[in-house]
Amino acid sequence: MSMTSEPPKPLRDPAALLEKVLQEWGGAGDLWIFGYGSLIWRPGFEFAEQRRAKVHGWHRALKMWSRINRGTAQRPGLVFALLSGGSCHGMVFRVPREQGEAVLRQLWPREMPLATYDPRWLACQTSHGPVRALAFTLSRKSPSHTGLLTEAEYRRIFAEASGIYGTTLDYAHRTHEELRRHEIRDRALERLLKLLQDRGS
Repeated sequence: MSMTSEPPKPLRDPAALLEKVLQEWGGAGDLWIFGYGSLIWRPGFEFAEQRRAKVHGWHRALKMWSRINRGTAQRPGLVFALLSGGSCHGMVFRVPREQGEAVLRQLWPREMPLATYDPRWLACQTSHGPVRALAFTLSRKSPSHTGLLTEAEYRRIFAEASGIYGTTLDYAHRTHEELRRHEIRDRALERLLKLLQDRGS
């Protein structure tokens, strides 16, 4: 097997980060998870309740390289991340305490195969009061943070990138559709999709 065909390797130990999150949660109450991208339309786990939620100090951005789910090591795609600054509307999911550990262990291979995200417990405002929920954030110092991308780069990625869960373009459209279904506006995503549409993508 050539070096270029080898899958990327984690920069950190995903299992150690999972154990840290389990300890921080503690298991004394129900588990809350904040979804801002594909977790909204494909959570992949059982939950007892979902609510619209808003977090302050973080915003959704299509600025994380995806080398497995929506791209490859040779042609990376993009997925959403929570970057510091601003605010973000999304959904929180309540998992009963008894199922919390099993759900986290089920979720980890999907969200943390390369341990790219920084899992954080964020204060989420909902119509039924605040909850403390686990969210997957990204540091701008991470090698998976894209930095500023040009229109041409977005168009190329949307045209080419595909991973085990499908294309980056489908991921962006599905997220946009689900946000609209929940009456959540993401103007940055709207502008990006409109820009690509206007250019014939």
